Amino acid sequence: MAKRTKSGLKANRQNIKRREHNRQMRSRLRSALKAIRASLDAEDLDAAKTALTRTVSLVDKMATKGIIHSNTASRYKSRLALRVRASA
Repeated sequence: MAKRTKSGLKANRQNIKRREHNRQMRSRLRSALKAIRASLDAEDLDAAKTALTRTVSLVDKMATKGIIHSNTASRYKSRLALRVRASA
């Protein structure tokens, strides 16, 4: 728990909100990655390409917000694009 000062209590409330938001964003990212992998496994290339564009956008947003590191975002995008290209 935070210190019992007004600023400490407010900082604690902000941390809780931010933590929950970041958790939701990470969950969205994982779901998007699973969707791309599932469409690639099902050999549905059109669905994989549309999911790839949405996922790349999501990864970029998360990197700019600082939820994931920029190098991690680049690695995700590179590997996904490679898998989609390889299955084409």
